[in-house]
Amino acid sequence: MEYNLMNNLEIEEDITEEDTLKDRYLTFILGEESYLVDIQYVTEIIGIQQTTLVPETPNYIKGVINLRGKVIPIMDVRLRFKVESIPTNDRTCIVVLNCNDLTIGMIVDMVSDVVYITKDQIEFTSKTEIGGDKQIVMGMAKLGDTVKMLVDIEKLLFDEKKET
Repeated sequence: MEYNLMNNLEIEEDITEEDTLKDRYLTFILGEESYLVDIQYVTEIIGIQQTTLVPETPNYIKGVINLRGKVIPIMDVRLRFKVESIPTNDRTCIVVLNCNDLTIGMIVDMVSDVVYITKDQIEFTSKTEIGGDKQIVMGMAKLGDTVKMLVDIEKLLFDEKKET
């Protein structure tokens, strides 16, 4: 009987954690634009670190870092969006994501906040072309007087299209 009680407690904790993350998005900034990523993918935010270059990777992969014994590839999101890379500053950081058992870090200009947005507040579109890459931005959310772009993490990380 005690075994079942423990299993039920673990399931309830998982549900509570999942509910807490539902409809929450991390806002990150690139230049003047605000982007959103589903908080469920975010594992941590760390300061910028020196990367080790890896040969024959796309230009937007800056290299890898050792994060507590785990080798993590680092993506410059500006380059992934085909926007000019800029020097880092004290607000530049790495957002560490985990999606489909892949852990990767995204270099962003700045992290702003975590916002609550319901699906009906997002205008999903397949016609959006932002930063020269269709489909990575899967929708827009208007919050107050600002528009934030919702990034499809799976397309950002797993797009099969070869970069030129």
